[in-house]
Amino acid sequence: MQDHYAILGVSPNAPAALIKTAYRQKAARFHPDKNAAAEAPMRFREIQEAYEVLSDAERRKAYDDFRQRSLIDDPLPVARQIWEAYIQKVTQ
Repeated sequence: MQDHYAILGVSPNAPAALIKTAYRQKAARFHPDKNAAAEAPMRFREIQEAYEVLSDAERRKAYDDFRQRSLIDDPLPVARQIWEAYIQKVTQ
C-alpha cells in the first residue's frame, strides 16, 4: 500500500486546500509533457491516484481507516513502506 500523504508531501491531518495545492505543484513538476525523466509518467500516475483518494472525503476516510488498521494489525511492513517513501521523498 502506498502512502498517499507521503506522495503528495502533506501530513495526514492536512486540510483539503493544502492537499489540492500540493497536488497541483507535484502534478506540474512530474507531468510527462514537462518532465522528460523516465520515472515521470509513473510518478504522475501516483500523484493523480493519491489526489483522487485524498480529495474525496468518503474515500479519504476509508483510506485513513485502512491505514490505521494496517499499522495496528501488522505494523512492521507498513511502517517500513512509509519510512521508505519518506526517505525517497527527502533524497529527491
